[in-house]
Amino acid sequence: MTYASIDDLQTTLADAGYVADRPLATALFLALKLEKPLLLEGEAGVGKTEIAKTLARIQGRQLIRLQCYEGLDVATTIYEWNYTRQMLQIRLLEAQGAAHGDQAIRDIFSPEFLIKRPLLQAIEATGELPPVLLIDEIDRADEEFEAFLLELLSDWQISIPELGTLRAERPPTVIITSNRTREVHDALKRRCLFYWIDYPSLEKEQQIVAARQPGASARLSREVVAFVQELRKVDLYKLPGVAETLDWTAALLALDAQSLSEGAINDTLGAILKYHDDIEQVRGPKARAILDKVTR
Repeated sequence: MTYASIDDLQTTLADAGYVADRPLATALFLALKLEKPLLLEGEAGVGKTEIAKTLARIQGRQLIRLQCYEGLDVATTIYEWNYTRQMLQIRLLEAQGAAHGDQAIRDIFSPEFLIKRPLLQAIEATGELPPVLLIDEIDRADEEFEAFLLELLSDWQISIPELGTLRAERPPTVIITSNRTREVHDALKRRCLFYWIDYPSLEKEQQIVAARQPGASARLSREVVAFVQELRKVDLYKLPGVAETLDWTAALLALDAQSLSEGAINDTLGAILKYHDDIEQVRGPKARAILDKVTR
């Protein structure tokens, strides 16, 4: 499914609560129109994963998510055989005296004994619209895993020795995200459109908070965003992303806060900072100084 224009897509995303600037909307528009994968890189929590979720939601498409981690292989990403069912079938065939021969092998290695993992699910998906395939945090996977993706992203097909080559009737929309803990291989990058999502500007982050946390007062939203923007200038182990800004706003709303105070900040730092050393660095005088700056 494509859109009439970039502005049309940008407006649709905004209506669904995702504030995308024009360059990001352009990258997504081209990915849809050209049916090419989109590789999104950026710091954790800046909205890379959310773009795939939002796209699936606004288009009424199935979202198939592959969360990457070290040690991914074919059995966890593409397919594996249901060995328990195969053994039961073999025993049944033995009882019937038909456990030998080519037909028995074909019966055992038929699609009904195949456990389909996310990549194969995306290839074989049926329906009016192809699914959105989210390959999340590919930088966490081993480099060898990227080789599994090359055939998929080049020809939209997967080869299974026992069954042959399975091809997608319509290619899925593929969103690949990376936090850039390591570089993604050039062969994979060549098959994708690329966009870097940076931390948002003050104005854009205020728009995001207004869209995703509409219950927050204008004053609270303004102060929270300004505080987080200042935090990103501090030498922290892990800078807060937009996800943390939204979590912090939600936490303050749960405490019925209408504006920031030193006490509220110190009590809720765990919503935006995830390391003890970072919390201890900000708590107290540093928080007070930033609060004074953003509320003066």
